[in-house]
Amino acid sequence: MDRTSASPQRLNAAQRSAHIREVVLARGVELREQYPILKHQDALGAGILAFALAGMIGSAALYLTGHMAWWACLLLNAFFASLTHELEHDLIHSMYFRKQKVPHNLMMGLVWLARPSTINPWIRRHLHLNHHKVSGSEADMEERAITNGEPWGFARFLMIGDNIMSSFIRMLRAKTWAMKFSIIYRTLKVYAPLALMHWGAWYVFLGFHAANGVAHLMGAPVEWSATTLSMMQVIDIAAVVIIGPNVLRTFCLHFISSNMHYYGDVEPGNVMQQTQVLNAWWLWPLQAFCFNFGSSHGIHHFVVKEPFYIRQLTAPVAHKVMREMGVRFNDFGTFARANRFEREVAVQPQETRAAQA
Repeated sequence: MDRTSASPQRLNAAQRSAHIREVVLARGVELREQYPILKHQDALGAGILAFALAGMIGSAALYLTGHMAWWACLLLNAFFASLTHELEHDLIHSMYFRKQKVPHNLMMGLVWLARPSTINPWIRRHLHLNHHKVSGSEADMEERAITNGEPWGFARFLMIGDNIMSSFIRMLRAKTWAMKFSIIYRTLKVYAPLALMHWGAWYVFLGFHAANGVAHLMGAPVEWSATTLSMMQVIDIAAVVIIGPNVLRTFCLHFISSNMHYYGDVEPGNVMQQTQVLNAWWLWPLQAFCFNFGSSHGIHHFVVKEPFYIRQLTAPVAHKVMREMGVRFNDFGTFARANRFEREVAVQPQETRAAQA
């Protein structure tokens, strides 16, 4: 019997969501029966983390010893880091070592170290669980922070790949000094200490090489001190093995995530309106560094407690039933609508949104 067969015309949104959930969960059960190794969730999570960290360290070692080009190391480590993002997301939902605090928190710490561009994962847990409660609304601070709902333009382009720049632009838009200081305080709180060091080093890297480039064009090389040059050797290496990969991963993930979630006119609690599936072929260069997030994350909104690797395996069945029930696929009109679900809903003026944020 084909469990995906049902008439969406006879079902309301809640019933369609429940049907999708039932079909996807049943497919997950089938996969676990077919491949018993999938039942060992804790071991798989720990094993994937070990694989990702070994891959990042191995790529860095090959680059440092001259056996791998810088660009290959950067791309590989961006991919490995994307695995740790998926693991962090699962950990936030307590999918690994749920009742064992030491290994659970050890995994949380390690995935943070692999992605120092991100906020404290223990703080992110509260933001992400709130995201599921208020997805698509102004109160969804997690998605708003990565530009969901922003009109497309130069500001959004800058904000989408740089977490600190996003906070800085929001601070500039804030109407009052109290709001500005509140944004600064929250930014320092959630990004300390790793992300502040990560993005600080990234700005130093960009500034140093931009200054050298301008000086070269002007025919007047900069006479840097020995201390500066020694520091830049370390930062240049870090830019290849950890900073650059996470900048690339951040841009790819935030571009996909902020555009697959709808914003502003989503009916509260209606999972059918919260996300779409983005799996067009031309998005693969982005999907490669966020572990196919655009194709799989919509499934997560319906079935929250399935780990990321199960979502990848259930995707063919999940996509079939989601399409039948009316979930949107590759709705690129979202770019022109500032991620609104419907075109006719007016986009709030930028100043109003900034004040509310």
